[in-house]
Amino acid sequence: MTSSSQSVLPVVLGGDAGVYGIGRCFHEALGGRSLCLSSAPVRIIERSAIFDVHRIADRATDDQLLAELLGIAAAHPDRRLVLMANHDLHSVFVARNRQALEAHYALPFPSMEVIETLTDKAGFARACKEQGIATPATVVVDMRGADQADWTAPEVPFDFPVVAKASRGDAYDQVEFEGKRKIWFIESRDELDRLWKDLRQAGFRDSFLVQELIPGDNTAMRSLTAYVDSAGEVTLIGSARVLLEDHAPTMIGNPVAMITEAFPALWDDARRLLTSSGYRGFANFDVKVDPRDGRAVFFEVNPRIGRNNWYMSAAGHNPVVPMMADLVDGRRIAPQEVREEVLYSMVPDSLLLHYLREPGLAQRVRSLVSTGRRFDPLMYREDKDPLRELTVRLQRLNHVRKFRRYYPEPTDRSY
Repeated sequence: MTSSSQSVLPVVLGGDAGVYGIGRCFHEALGGRSLCLSSAPVRIIERSAIFDVHRIADRATDDQLLAELLGIAAAHPDRRLVLMANHDLHSVFVARNRQALEAHYALPFPSMEVIETLTDKAGFARACKEQGIATPATVVVDMRGADQADWTAPEVPFDFPVVAKASRGDAYDQVEFEGKRKIWFIESRDELDRLWKDLRQAGFRDSFLVQELIPGDNTAMRSLTAYVDSAGEVTLIGSARVLLEDHAPTMIGNPVAMITEAFPALWDDARRLLTSSGYRGFANFDVKVDPRDGRAVFFEVNPRIGRNNWYMSAAGHNPVVPMMADLVDGRRIAPQEVREEVLYSMVPDSLLLHYLREPGLAQRVRSLVSTGRRFDPLMYREDKDPLRELTVRLQRLNHVRKFRRYYPEPTDRSY
């Protein structure tokens, strides 16, 4: 790799734990500090030795955020800027403002056209069908006309319980209401009707999806991460078997423990979908293996590197390295696949083992722990601030309280 910490300045939008993982990837690759743009970064970033913080207005508009980014570019004319993010809202912002930003920043994100046709969950299902890739049975509920008094949601043609979620994360992020969840598990028609009422009153005017519930606990989930270079080639792909997901209402579905594992058939599906759509940049897929028939069901692709991006680096393939070779150095590289097995976990080992009902998986976890192949993305030897270390350890312990409240025992439905 020819880039250096003196020449490259990573600029990362957002201030959560996923952003820390991005900064850690850059620090491991280059040794330099990243610049975090956030209105309220978490303490693990504020007190980090690998970040500088540039505060922005809460809920900054496109114009405000663009002005901040152009100002940073003007203040660092001697640096090669790379813009990163870990949130759908920011991915869409980059796509909307690509022309203004790409004069100053390397942008590892898909275009607005691709976002609208592929990362929209309804469009994703259509694209998967064209490629022969399984997705859940889905009803798309268009709420753009929900201001009308006679608006009604279509009937659901499959049995309850069902899963409901926004078609586009960026549209859903713009509304707030009591009891809001990232993903809804709906037991009855009455519950679904209450959800439509809450969404209408909150002003949600985009598409919502109702999908068949694919059974299986968290261990049936798979996470795939890929990078597609400027020539349209997938130059990095890796995956992990999810062991446990967060179950807090606004965080549900975010993995907190995974084992990296090769899934070549899923990689082939992901490559085919990405290359056929003209995708560029980072992509993160959510997939579930249906225990009834063993088929892999693709749920969505996120137009960004993903919250748990550092699991790739833990397994020996830092994802920012092929991206910088492509967008910073202009070099073509040979495609890479992540095949080393490691345990990526942000929760206490005892908590994780409590939720693993399959003896073989539990034994794999114990083996990885005993051989020193367990990694926490937030625990980094280069970050030695005592208050930060205390915060990370308390967060790990806080997972015990959260799981006791929201998901005390594992279930076949994963909720």
